[in-house]
Amino acid sequence: MKKIGFVIPWYADGIPGGAEMELREVTGHLRSAGVGLEILTTCVKEFGSDWSRNFYKEGLDKTVNGITIRRFKAKKRDTEAFDAVNAKLMSRTPITPEEEDIFLSEMVNSPDLYQYIEEHQNEYSLFVFIPYMFGTTYNGAMVVPEKSVLIPCFHDEAYAYMSRFKELFPRTAGMVFNARPEAELAEKLYGFSKSGTKTIVMGIGMDTDIVPDPAAFREKFGINEQFILYAGRKDEGKNVHTLVKYFAEYLKRHPDTDLRLVLIGGGEIELPQKLVREGRIVDLGFVDRQDKYNAQGAAEFLCQPSKNESFSLVIMESWLCGRPVLVHEECAVTRNFVSESNGGLYFGNYFEFEGCTDYILSHKDTAWKMGSNGREYVRKNFDWDVIVDKYEKFFEEVSGENEE
Repeated sequence: MKKIGFVIPWYADGIPGGAEMELREVTGHLRSAGVGLEILTTCVKEFGSDWSRNFYKEGLDKTVNGITIRRFKAKKRDTEAFDAVNAKLMSRTPITPEEEDIFLSEMVNSPDLYQYIEEHQNEYSLFVFIPYMFGTTYNGAMVVPEKSVLIPCFHDEAYAYMSRFKELFPRTAGMVFNARPEAELAEKLYGFSKSGTKTIVMGIGMDTDIVPDPAAFREKFGINEQFILYAGRKDEGKNVHTLVKYFAEYLKRHPDTDLRLVLIGGGEIELPQKLVREGRIVDLGFVDRQDKYNAQGAAEFLCQPSKNESFSLVIMESWLCGRPVLVHEECAVTRNFVSESNGGLYFGNYFEFEGCTDYILSHKDTAWKMGSNGREYVRKNFDWDVIVDKYEKFFEEVSGENEE
């Protein structure tokens, strides 16, 4: 095969965000396996920066993990026009096709990037775009839809229902999904099975040799009681406030329990200060990676209360550390993972949360079995050797090329 061009709005080592991290990991492991690839991106710094400001120098940049990066200038944009349309989308107010065009033309874009794709398309087997809603994906894939593969990271949100996406996406060559419910949503919205677009439920690769040290966590942080763990960003978008509320209610209804709630990760959320002072809720903030694994191994279970995930690395990590997970039933992706693996339980209201918590605490052997089930599920489906092999075969199938 010729080289693969991976296209993303911004790219650098350490940029936060699920799509950014996913692409760094995927390209790094594919490169190590001998796949020829490049990153095509803008000069914009990151999601939270000014999308009109070119932070990086344009041109070739080989500073990230030894992978060739081609940076292209972003064009000036009408932020006010974009914000007006985006506000409608965020509130699920219907917008016109003309407003969709404003959204797609006034977000992050690079005409120089699109011109490069047009002029150099024969040097690449495929162009892989991530994630779906950005100008670099839509306008880039419009240049060569027959050579375009998306890692879309779809959610059931207003953006996914845009008519311009419904016109373009079924014309693309391939779609790579992180989870089965994402693929089912995409089929419902775009009808890929009728369009000829090749699809695969890939998942996200994991380093599966995690070794937790629960005793080290307890000694370092002085937490010797049973605890529920939450790991991730602490904000209402992740539904952490519901977990905190339910845990506080659980303590009222179980006055004799020694159970704690331990939170790790960035962000801020209002916590009941009485429970914080009493040490019943412990917010550790950012911890290093090994401390996170040690916490996952020490926990009774990990609770992932988010209703809107396209994958969940912390769930996979918890399973690799041998512990079960509790997820929200309204998140199709995490509930599907739990059902497929038999690695945990799910809840939809307080009393289901209470029942699941009581069950896990009182059935230690079953809890370990669920954790073991989850570990085998991750190793079978998401070990990097498995993921790299699936990517290589899928790219060969979509491109019609064979390395032999």
